[in-house]
Order: sequence, then structure tokens, then C-alpha cells
Amino acid sequence: MLNEAIRAREVRLVGEDGEQLGIVPLNKALEMARERTLDLVNVAPQARPPVCKIMDYGRFKYEQSKRDKESRKKQHVITVKEVQLRPQTEEHDYQVKLRNAMRFLAERNKVKVNIRFRGRQVTHPELGKTVCERFAADLADVAVVEKPGRLEGRNMIMILSPKQSS
Repeated sequence: MLNEAIRAREVRLVGEDGEQLGIVPLNKALEMARERTLDLVNVAPQARPPVCKIMDYGRFKYEQSKRDKESRKKQHVITVKEVQLRPQTEEHDYQVKLRNAMRFLAERNKVKVNIRFRGRQVTHPELGKTVCERFAADLADVAVVEKPGRLEGRNMIMILSPKQSS
């Protein structure tokens, strides 16, 4: 709460540089804030009496938004990239998919390996399992199997995540 929105009779007042000014009536605290052309901000409304601080609220909000923006810059959102294969994928195509997966993992993203079965291929899930195991083995130095290959309908899905760098 801010200035006139504060409803307590007495407040524990803290100055703009952090010094304790004691328990004062609300109208005196508001007057002190106006003299310094600052705002009276209720920082701990649940306390008895509520704790209010004299500060430039606009500047405080601006600096807080800058801090939030800076912390968001340092975050990396992990996305799941997908690589689609077939049980009988040819060697060159397999290598292209493998390189793409390596690039995704280098960007610190997770990789979802999707092996799609067509027609009667679904009766031989062991072929898909073999492809999954080979893919995981080829990426063993940069990735960890988060979810092993599992048949879901006509697709076998495996999820790889990048290894933690130490």
C-alpha cells in the first residue's frame, strides 16, 4: 500500500536510508514523507504496528523491473526439439538426424526421438528399439537418456537431455 491507502493509526517508520524513526502516527509519517517529496510505502502490513518506509516508489519499481529483466536474461528456457526417424532409415539420413540432435543438445535443449511405424512395421517394435538404442549410444558422450524408447500407438518415443557440464 502507498501513502493515503494505508489504514493504520500508527506505523513503525523507517527512513529512506534505512534508519529506524520509531513508532509514529500515520499523519505525521505522511507529513515527513511529503517534506522529503517521497512516498510512504507499507512494507510489512502484517506486523503490529505495520512497518512503513519512506522511499521514492517510482524509482523503486523501476529498479525492481530492471533487476527482474536482468535475471530473465540469465535464464535459459529448455525446449524439446524433435527428431523423426523410421525403423528402416538409411545411413546418410540417420547421420543427418544425429548431427541435428547433437546441435540441439549443444544448445542445451532436450531431444525427443520419434520413430514412426507405418503399416505392418508396428508388429516389429524391436526394430525401433534397436534404432533408439543406437541413437542413444551414438549420443552417449553428450546426452543422457531421460525416458527410454517406449511404444505409444504407432510411434516409439525416447527423450534425451544434455549431460550436465562440470
